[in-house]
Amino acid sequence: MPHANPQTPIKIAGIVSKPDSETATRVVPELMRWLTSRGVEIRIDGETATYARRNDYLPRETVCQTSDLIVVLGGDGTLLSAARAAGGGNVPVFAVNLGSLGFLTAITVDELYPQLERALAGDYQVSPRRMLRTELWRNGVMAGAYESLNDVSLAKAEIARIIDLEVHVDDHFMCHYKADGLIVSTPTGSTAYSLSAGGPIVAPSVAALCITPICPHMLSNRPVIVPDDAVIQVTLRSQSATYLTADGQAGEMLEQDDRVICRRSPHHVNLVRPEGVQFFDVLREKLKWGGR
Repeated sequence: MPHANPQTPIKIAGIVSKPDSETATRVVPELMRWLTSRGVEIRIDGETATYARRNDYLPRETVCQTSDLIVVLGGDGTLLSAARAAGGGNVPVFAVNLGSLGFLTAITVDELYPQLERALAGDYQVSPRRMLRTELWRNGVMAGAYESLNDVSLAKAEIARIIDLEVHVDDHFMCHYKADGLIVSTPTGSTAYSLSAGGPIVAPSVAALCITPICPHMLSNRPVIVPDDAVIQVTLRSQSATYLTADGQAGEMLEQDDRVICRRSPHHVNLVRPEGVQFFDVLREKLKWGGR
């Protein structure tokens, strides 16, 4: 459920943009002039600077961690990148859809300025989305760590080779999955890769994590929902080339007997939601859910 914003004054707005967008070419200069005219300081990343034809840009992490509001111009991929760059801060994320689907980026270009005017006035709501913390352990040493908003996946990297994954939940053996891969998703990520693999739709307010196999060898291997305070441990038991990916954007190759540990992150992302728009409204509009 959306929550009222604590009405923190917005003095600095960070702008994060997707690359190669014709719409952004028009929107970015307009938006920067609009914000400047209202006395808002602007910080931009490299992609945004390209559209603005400026060279005073900052690393995306700096933009997202030092602003009072993050304006994301793009699709869900740009939003996922900005969420990780924010580093777990409580900065509200104002996501504008410039992509083709934009399930998470619910604000349209036509709604940009009316909704942003409300945000600057402190009249907005946020939908807090819990993130997922993933650790990669190799030979008893933590070899990597990732924060993701949607999911983490372990997927085969070779043709016609299934992988063998041993899964424990809270130190209890769950099962062996022989499959093309496995996805651990948050409720937010339940409508992304997990849904494509046959996983359930989980409302954002539900405190849960979803374990979804990708093309399992056994048809009895179904997706499983566990409490979000559970610790999920996935061990790669096969020698097949396997890739670990967080939010489809960051990751690395795994080795046999690597352990991937997933748990609820202490961090969350505050998505600014248009007034009156609910989760099921977005399902119907974006996924044509419930249609004939």
